[in-house]
Amino acid sequence: MNDDKPSTRTARPRWGRRAVLILVPLLLAGGWYGRSAFLGERDAATNYQFSAVQRGDIEDVVTATGTLQPRDYVDVGAQVSGQLRKIHVEVGDTVEAGQLLAEIDPTVYRARVDASRAQLRNLRAQLQDREAQLALAQIQLRRQRALMAEDATTKESLQTAEASAKSAAAQLDALRAQIEQIESTLRADEANLQYARILSPMAGTVVSISARQGQTLNTNQQAPVVMRIADLSTMTVQTQVSEADIGRVKLGMEAYFTTLGGSGKRWHGKLEKVEPTPTVTNNVVLYNALFDVPNPDGRLMTQMTAQVFFVVAQAKDALLIPMAALAQGQARAPQAGGAAAPAAAPPPGTAQPAGNGGPGRGGGMGAGQGRGLTPGATGAAPRSGTVRVADARGALEERKVELGVSNRVQAQVLSGLAEGERVVSGLVVGNGTGRPQMTPRL
Repeated sequence: MNDDKPSTRTARPRWGRRAVLILVPLLLAGGWYGRSAFLGERDAATNYQFSAVQRGDIEDVVTATGTLQPRDYVDVGAQVSGQLRKIHVEVGDTVEAGQLLAEIDPTVYRARVDASRAQLRNLRAQLQDREAQLALAQIQLRRQRALMAEDATTKESLQTAEASAKSAAAQLDALRAQIEQIESTLRADEANLQYARILSPMAGTVVSISARQGQTLNTNQQAPVVMRIADLSTMTVQTQVSEADIGRVKLGMEAYFTTLGGSGKRWHGKLEKVEPTPTVTNNVVLYNALFDVPNPDGRLMTQMTAQVFFVVAQAKDALLIPMAALAQGQARAPQAGGAAAPAAAPPPGTAQPAGNGGPGRGGGMGAGQGRGLTPGATGAAPRSGTVRVADARGALEERKVELGVSNRVQAQVLSGLAEGERVVSGLVVGNGTGRPQMTPRL
């Protein structure tokens, strides 16, 4: 009997440890089940990112890159050849119309003018001599006619006098023609002498000088450009729009642009011209679109790079939601462990709206619908979409909304949502790295 008592005392602790090992897993399983049953709605809500419906301005724009050019400019060239003796202006100088810009060596052209003038004086002196000879020939002709009437001269003498008078008149006409020719040559030589002084054809600013003082200019083949003068009070923005966006660009539409050094300042204008002939660069078809902007303070300069925005549609003080919220209108509910649930099974606490047309209606990135929107024209044309809204209890419900202006970031809500309501804009699902899984960027 003394041998049995130790065995009984040893068995009791073993059974106690076994009971603890059995009860602890059961309690953990019950706790997990209770948490899933009572807190499942809160866990589902924590799997999403939310964005509040807020007011703001929205624009649907076509973006392009352009350069600035003066609207009115002229390349000032040389009309005569010679050495560029003096340049009287520098880049950045403001000039008036008719102001002297540069001078070409006028020695050759002044000599030509002097020669033409001397030749003209010579011909005019000859003209006086020919006029005297014509007068003498006419006197002799009248004398011969008078003598012939008295039969006091021969017929041959009369004929000689007539021929002499006609010859003197013809020589006089030829000399007058030579004088006209020399006068024309003199005018050309005087013009070339004036062209040796290069004058400004317009008022503006010297934006570039391509010739150098002392350089020899040759105008026999083409007119060399000496400098460029531009009116910088009005600038032209020349942009290149891709063929994918050219259909959305219309004449008269609002446009604005920013520059790299403009500190975010916007310059506004209206589209004035779209050139029909494109430029092809590396198999990319681009169309030139141009519009003018005033530049009273001179902050805009030639060849500046401009980031241009053509406003297709816009809305002021509108209700706005992120485009990601439309993509989540029919998003699949996440399961524990990061897997996605079937599309037909909504997450706990999600209210299915009445009259829903099925999981494909207003879906995320499905083909044909795109971003949760029904098919329709882009821009400000109203169209419908589906979003998921969190109510005051944290439950999610799907709701139809009417949309207006939209871009790649935000969309205008015309009806279906109120300011301050929260919509689902993304998923927060562990992906094994400890980081939340974000929705794709649209």
